[in-house]
Amino acid sequence: MLRSLSWKLILAFALVAFTTAALVALFIRLTSADRLMQLVIEQQRSSLQQALQNYYSLNGSWDDIADNWGQIQSLVLPTPEAQLGGPPPQNNPSPQGSSKKNFLGLADEKGSVLVPVDPKYPAGAQLPADILKAGTPVIVEGKQVGTVLTAQEPPGFNPQEAQFLQRTTEALIFAGLGALIVALIMGVLLARTLTGPLQALTRAAQRITQGQLEQQVEVKTTDEIGQLASAFNSMSQEVARVNQQRKQMTADIAHDLRTPLTVISGYIESMRDGDLKPTPERLALIYTEIERMQNLVGDLRTLSLADAGELSLYPQPLAIKALLERTAALYRHQAGQQDVVIRIEASNDLPEIEVDEARMMQVLDNLISNALRYTPPGGVIVLSAQLSVDKIEICVQDTGEGIPQEELPQVFNRFHRADKSRHSETGETGLGLAIVKALVEAHGGSASAESTPGQGTSIHLIFPFKLQSA
Repeated sequence: MLRSLSWKLILAFALVAFTTAALVALFIRLTSADRLMQLVIEQQRSSLQQALQNYYSLNGSWDDIADNWGQIQSLVLPTPEAQLGGPPPQNNPSPQGSSKKNFLGLADEKGSVLVPVDPKYPAGAQLPADILKAGTPVIVEGKQVGTVLTAQEPPGFNPQEAQFLQRTTEALIFAGLGALIVALIMGVLLARTLTGPLQALTRAAQRITQGQLEQQVEVKTTDEIGQLASAFNSMSQEVARVNQQRKQMTADIAHDLRTPLTVISGYIESMRDGDLKPTPERLALIYTEIERMQNLVGDLRTLSLADAGELSLYPQPLAIKALLERTAALYRHQAGQQDVVIRIEASNDLPEIEVDEARMMQVLDNLISNALRYTPPGGVIVLSAQLSVDKIEICVQDTGEGIPQEELPQVFNRFHRADKSRHSETGETGLGLAIVKALVEAHGGSASAESTPGQGTSIHLIFPFKLQSA
């Protein structure tokens, strides 16, 4: 049970609340007695100061103050019996004769002790200046006529004050228990709020492990848990998409391999049975199908190396316009046979870029082959390049039939074919643009496509570039 996150949160809240309440209660309890004592002393001293001022004003001196001290104290400092409603105390005319020690005393204007509070300074003793300074002056008609003295050791609490402290302690205990109960309730509510989405995520993850890849959990908040749920939903969708793509790719590979194998096996079987003679034309057809399989296997190997980051690149400085012209020269004859014009649009002052020549030739070969495949007679294929501050863009643009907008985001996916009805007869594998993207990204660049149905398609290759300072 304690391994559950809910119980851990509840116990954590309870422990924090209990600890905080206990520390606050302990601090208040330890300081309340001292503060109460200070308040009591201040009140008693102030009351005694007023009574002594009245006594001196009536008598004109401190004569007989020691004899009347007990009566004065009983008037301004009620005894525990008086506070509890008991009978009034008997006067104690002589504090010296009482066994009870005075807490408040008196010295005259010259600092001579009249009512002692310290055994070191009995009645008649002269007090030091520092003790007199710490006392409370008794002022009559603007003149200091005496000083109220306070003992170093504070008196004990009377029953009423002790009862007040006891009730304060009980209130603190009840407050601590109330805080603990509130913390438990809040802990339960917060634990459910936090662990509910996590439990939903756990159940969805378990269903993914069982093969149900596309799972969605409800996103109720925008906090970290809500962000986690949103990320989980995106991950689940992407995993399902990649899995579906993998299945489709496996089916496409099987189809693209099965077709040439069927042709080859049919011809060989017929030749073996003597139904057909191994003529050069038939052998050439068999060899063409073998080349088709070899190209497919080679393309798959290139993509697997690119995915693993093990694609070998040998970059060297290359002039962009020369690279475009060399690639165009390879296809001008085929383009002429299809009545298609290949045009170069690039200035001679373009700087060289560091790329692998063989891989870049492969990229441009794939793009021009695709452009020739879908450009009708009388069309134009433009190979262009331009430089900006921090990038070089190479574009292969045709005036072919274009790509539908719903197909455009998928053109760089493996085995994706915009025209699914023509790939068998043209030998297209559906890996050309996927290889283009993989090779361009291996050089640190990016590839994108733009197309307008009926007007043509443009493939843009972006390579990062920094101008060399003079």
